[in-house]
Amino acid sequence: MIKNYRMVLEYDGSRYDGWQKQGNTEQTIQGKIEQVLERMTGQAVEVHGSGRTDAGVHALAQVANFHMDGKMASKEIQEYLNQYLPEDIRVITLEPAKERFHSRLNAQEKTYLYRIEMGERKQVFERKYIYGLYKSLNVEAMERASAYLTGEHDFKSFCSNRKMKKSTVRVLKEIEFEQQGSRLLIRYTGNGFLYNMVRIITGTLIEVGLGQRKAEDMKGILEAKDRNQAGFTAPPEGLFLEQVRYNV
Repeated sequence: MIKNYRMVLEYDGSRYDGWQKQGNTEQTIQGKIEQVLERMTGQAVEVHGSGRTDAGVHALAQVANFHMDGKMASKEIQEYLNQYLPEDIRVITLEPAKERFHSRLNAQEKTYLYRIEMGERKQVFERKYIYGLYKSLNVEAMERASAYLTGEHDFKSFCSNRKMKKSTVRVLKEIEFEQQGSRLLIRYTGNGFLYNMVRIITGTLIEVGLGQRKAEDMKGILEAKDRNQAGFTAPPEGLFLEQVRYNV
């Protein structure tokens, strides 16, 4: 009997070309998981993720689902995956799901975390998991700027895919700032995110924090619907998919 399984994963994206399987590389998270499942079952198994994290981006709680023969217990499948997956990918939980559950289509809300080091140097053992800006930021100005972005907007200016044909309207529910010594943590919660959207917003907010833009500029950037009007794309190492929420 074919069953639908739902799993939560964490991974270090440093050496991967993103989540999504691609024809020109074997270094993807989806590809690695599907290889192990095929080895276990003897047949191809397609894994669906809640979202396509970019190259170099990490996940604390990516959600994925797949269908396969339900002969093995969930715990056995989880243990097999963790035994044969690379050490930088781990299955935290794995359990049977409702037949119609789909990790991407049923996702209601996602939270991304971006970490910035404002001090003189990164801690050695965290160097792959934080952006080394090494400059002080005016967080109060960044908070004022972020207020223009919350709510429902067309985020076309904050999307790297310039040929995007689908709607670029999203709801950004909340942007939270948290200072931990010389580190700044920014959390973005919304109903969905465009290609590079979090990293472009972060780069633009950093420019506000450095005094290179005014907080009020955000309104015009949104209205322009032009990627060239927004700031730089912050590097991937500071970004984590932190949480995905469902109603099912």
